[in-house]
Amino acid sequence: MRYDESVRRYAETMTGLCMENNYIPDEKYKELGVYRGLRDLNGKGVLTGLTGISEINSFRTIDGERVPIDGELWYRGYRVEDLVRKYSTDVFGFEKTTYLLLFGNLPDEAESQLFVHMLEEVRTLPGNFVRDVIMKAPTRDIMNSMARSILTLSSYDENYMLTDITDEIRKSIMLISTFPMLAIYAYHAYNHYQNLSSMYIHRPGPQMSTAENILAMLRPDQKYTKLEAEVLDVALVLHAEHGGGNNSTFTTRVVTSSGSDIYSAIAAAMSSLKGPRHGGANIKVMEMMADIRAHVTDWNDKDAIYDYLNKILEGEAFDRKGLIYGMGHAIYSKSDPRERIFREYVGRLAEDKGRMNELALYRAIEEIAPVVINDHRKIYKGVSPNIDFYSGFVYDMLGIPQALYTPLFAVARIAGWCAHRLEEITGKGKIIRPAYQSVMKKR
Repeated sequence: MRYDESVRRYAETMTGLCMENNYIPDEKYKELGVYRGLRDLNGKGVLTGLTGISEINSFRTIDGERVPIDGELWYRGYRVEDLVRKYSTDVFGFEKTTYLLLFGNLPDEAESQLFVHMLEEVRTLPGNFVRDVIMKAPTRDIMNSMARSILTLSSYDENYMLTDITDEIRKSIMLISTFPMLAIYAYHAYNHYQNLSSMYIHRPGPQMSTAENILAMLRPDQKYTKLEAEVLDVALVLHAEHGGGNNSTFTTRVVTSSGSDIYSAIAAAMSSLKGPRHGGANIKVMEMMADIRAHVTDWNDKDAIYDYLNKILEGEAFDRKGLIYGMGHAIYSKSDPRERIFREYVGRLAEDKGRMNELALYRAIEEIAPVVINDHRKIYKGVSPNIDFYSGFVYDMLGIPQALYTPLFAVARIAGWCAHRLEEITGKGKIIRPAYQSVMKKR
């Protein structure tokens, strides 16, 4: 994209002044008792709302003391471990979990079949939409392409501004169903026009789950194994929801509270999720792991792994930011329940794909990284791997390109976004408008 050189030069001259007049030091936040990021000094979130959709626990109060515990994640009153166990060999686990998140109850067999049928009914895009919208201005930033497609879909919906619950359920089902198509087709367009690869657009298949359709639409031969579909389905279930306070879900509720339409709210959530502090963490893990493999020749040498992780933490290696990616979480302390569940499926897939040596390296880093971090920094709530530590490895074993990692997160999380939007509309709450204290100097 070309831009006016004179404007760029003007921007350069104004940068210093802009930074000078927009910088507020950290000390001012502490002085005025303002929690940056709506989190206190112990990492606990500032309470801004109520939800019955999910619950996250990382501490328990025992004898008046806040004690770290293994992380817990609940969907509508069910522990996520129980849901994954219930649907362990069912490639429609994500669909049944979506039903639970949207409507509050686990579906019976008849309700499951009807809901899956409804998703299949609307798993289509308007005529020429792929050509006229998705293939125009293709970009490696699939999240931006999807956001554009979401907003454009409102042009095809004459009731796009209608916010009664019945119509919101209709639009939620439509968006949840078509999200995989928006992601996969956007990738194929980018891969064809910018990478000069062959392009193929496969239509979603009948009586196939979301996980199965993702794999079939992505691959030239449309073939996949049951294990591959099961593992991807579990990944979708584990990413479907994570409380009302995560950045993209809170964005959904903020935009919804203004009375805006679902297309705008979900596009805003997409813009939030694409941020590397939110949805792009597994890509950083993959980049870090590639760097470790390049510099640690013996993957069984734990001392060598410790030394290199130490260099990463001290900002002497990898991206020099002093972070071991995939370790720790803003909420969880002793463990991330999603990682605990997922690691079993990672093992099964790694054995099937003949990549146990790589898995052994992941396991070694999972063991050593918390030790390295504890040796260097004062840890208040423990350090353990989060789900991003393994999710990129799984996607890589499934042949999913990195450009689709965050979009796949969105394909799962839209279930939670829509559930929170329905809850926000049903509650008929006020517009969400937190206060900012001015530190402006009068002149």
